[in-house]
Amino acid sequence: MTIRDKRLAQRIYLYLGALFITSLVVSNLIFQKFFYWNPFGNLTVFGVSLFEVSVGILPYPITFLITDLISEIYGRKMANQIVTAGIFASFFSMGIIIVADIAPAIPSSPIDDQTFTKVFALSPIAVLASMIAYLLAQYVDVAIYHFWKKLTQGKYLWLRNNFSTFLSQFLDTFTVVGLLCVFKVLPWDLFFGLVVSGFIFKIFIAFIDTPFLYFFVYIMRKRFNLKPNEELDLDF
Repeated sequence: MTIRDKRLAQRIYLYLGALFITSLVVSNLIFQKFFYWNPFGNLTVFGVSLFEVSVGILPYPITFLITDLISEIYGRKMANQIVTAGIFASFFSMGIIIVADIAPAIPSSPIDDQTFTKVFALSPIAVLASMIAYLLAQYVDVAIYHFWKKLTQGKYLWLRNNFSTFLSQFLDTFTVVGLLCVFKVLPWDLFFGLVVSGFIFKIFIAFIDTPFLYFFVYIMRKRFNLKPNEELDLDF
């Protein structure tokens, strides 16, 4: 690899990392708003409307697409580094929010203390639950992805992309909803409905992002002349 190519590969990795961290942090900030998407009509699962999910779930498929792309092109070590950086950024952002919540608002502040607290007060508990779930899910996703990549010798990209995402997304959904119920952020009677609804939604999105993964992998492999099972070495 030429120096020019290596610098380009490093920039792409940097931008992918920025997108990953932004998506992760934003999902933790907006999670308290729920919406209902009904492409299949008014279906319910365990008393919860199908696809009645938090808006915080919207950026999550982006993070799994990015880690799969980094896993494919840059390798397992580089994917795990991005996951760790994202978790650090999430905890750091929550620390800032806690300090901001403690600081008293002045009388002329457009947002008063009560409004700010109502929007962000549950964030630290939710982020703790989310990060425990996410840490487990993302590392499992990367591990399973590379297991299938090694087993298939770099073939069948769709197989490792979807199989790794399915299991990791189930672990993430089950764990985060369970912890939110334990911390009494959500009632237990919504547990099964939210788990099933959230998991089906993530699986649906995972199918949609597969063509995008193929496209970006094709572009990267063509630009850097990589063989099907070859990875870029950035020497980080």
